[in-house]
Amino acid sequence: MSEKKIKLGIVGYGNLGRGVEAAINQNSDMELIAVFTRREPEKLNIKNDNAKVLHIDKIEDFVNDIDVMILCGGSATDLPEQGPLYAKLFNTVDSFDTHAKIPEYFAAVNESAATSGKTSAICIGWDPGLFSLNRMISEAILPEGNEYTFWGRGVSQGHSDAIRRVPGVKSGIQYTIPVKKAIDSVRNGENPVLTTREKHLRECFVVAEEGAIKEKIAEEIKSMPNYFDEYDTSVIFIDENELKQKHSGMPHGGFVIRSGQTGYCNQNSQIIEFSLRLESNPEFTASVLVAYARAVHRMNKEGQFGAKTIFDVAPAYLSPRPAADLRRDLL
Repeated sequence: MSEKKIKLGIVGYGNLGRGVEAAINQNSDMELIAVFTRREPEKLNIKNDNAKVLHIDKIEDFVNDIDVMILCGGSATDLPEQGPLYAKLFNTVDSFDTHAKIPEYFAAVNESAATSGKTSAICIGWDPGLFSLNRMISEAILPEGNEYTFWGRGVSQGHSDAIRRVPGVKSGIQYTIPVKKAIDSVRNGENPVLTTREKHLRECFVVAEEGAIKEKIAEEIKSMPNYFDEYDTSVIFIDENELKQKHSGMPHGGFVIRSGQTGYCNQNSQIIEFSLRLESNPEFTASVLVAYARAVHRMNKEGQFGAKTIFDVAPAYLSPRPAADLRRDLL
């Protein structure tokens, strides 16, 4: 008899939530039960005809019907509240990505999940997530060395939002671009000490409002603290049609590189590199969340309760394939 399908729920139906729905459709051992939204449910059109669309106020009615709830809200305001709250009711997976606040977020979710007999995988995605895992593994293998993370070329949603808030800006998008010279130096084993400016460029495509002074807009963007002032930033003005035609996607990616030495007197140089090139950042992140939802379901059935990070999840839990198949085909 085949194993029952893992029943999943989605909280939030933005870019990430839509990506999760699509990813579930690619996994035959899973099914989407319901999407929960703060919007008016009747106005939300999802692709899955068999799943319900409900207001988030109805979520507690499904505590016995959903194996894992995938939380697709933002890290700034949604997840700090939703993570601990829903970990009391469901096994959960989320993509919380505010690095500096991970320890306190872990503590809050862990308290809720552990006391309720639930399992919650937090900060699941590619950074934090897959990049974190590769940083940890590389450091363990090459303790003598230096680690470098580069992001892009890709759209930064937070920085894009920041430029759209500048007076005179009608719309815009920002790309983070790794500096090739810096990457080449790291790959060559030179172990450079790099400043923020030396690692990444920022490229802004801006649609200005009619009558706005473009020079003033460009200066305000380039001097914006915490976003652009520490980078070499270019501001390119375009029209709305070009923005829509050439900059409507959400690509991203990057590299994690560990440059280390082995042997007595560290005489041999070793390089470990992991890279991603993504046409759709939210869809890839969603695919990672769905794989870890499978792991969470299995871990909970084994009694592994509380909050978990990507460091705590055995890789075999991610795959729908039996362990014997993994050993035969992939080991």
